[in-house]
Amino acid sequence: MKQLIFILLAISLSPAVMAQEPTKKPKSKKEQKRDRINALARQEEEGIIAYKKHFATGLKLSNDGYGFFLEKGKAKSVKKAMLFQFEFDERKHPKEVKRRTAFGSGAALSYGKLNFFYPVKLGVQEQFLLGNKSNKNGVSVTGNIGAGLCIGLLRPYEIQIMDTSGKRRYVQYNSPDSAYFLNAFGDPNTTGPSFGTGWNHLKITPGIYIKPALRFDYGSYNEMINAIEVGVCAEIYSKKIPQMLYNKQKQFFFSAYFSLIFGKRKGH
Repeated sequence: MKQLIFILLAISLSPAVMAQEPTKKPKSKKEQKRDRINALARQEEEGIIAYKKHFATGLKLSNDGYGFFLEKGKAKSVKKAMLFQFEFDERKHPKEVKRRTAFGSGAALSYGKLNFFYPVKLGVQEQFLLGNKSNKNGVSVTGNIGAGLCIGLLRPYEIQIMDTSGKRRYVQYNSPDSAYFLNAFGDPNTTGPSFGTGWNHLKITPGIYIKPALRFDYGSYNEMINAIEVGVCAEIYSKKIPQMLYNKQKQFFFSAYFSLIFGKRKGH
């Protein structure tokens, strides 16, 4: 009988005991993100690398052209990393001006243009942490300095003309058709090159480059990379680059640029 009374008393008191136990409210996504960032910041203060590798792509706009690049990064320490980059650009001449012709919907013409100029770069940069990653918004500021090989791809500027036989064909300046090339710009029925022309006559001019920059990484403790970069680039080639007629050909190029960078980080 005593045992039965004890059991009934325990059952009756159990809801009151359970009610006294505090229930933990689940953390919001914002709180979870803040805790994770704080944990990563503490690790890096202790010298533990949060993300050892990254892969990114960037869109680049410079004072004389545009392009894109691919980047693979490997952390050497909390404050240093190595960046391996591939870059493809198109460089415009400052005197280049396009005009439309009366011939249908053909491509516009750039008088005196000799070649499309595509600098292709393969290089390495060393990245140094300048700003403190432990701030609340997770923005890091890094300084990048590096160099590498550049290959100048010269694609002939071939325009479509009508020769004396009435046949339409593409011609370039540095060829037996140079006279056609020069006279064609006064012909309203002449059109500019299409994207597919000139690649079979591609020429290569090797060179080297150096590129210092500043990078601002927003969300440095996230797996996804969102950053902007500003910098300058100096290139020198083994010989002068023919871009335009009646203009001085250059062997050395200096430009300033701005890039938007997107990518992903990995811990291992």
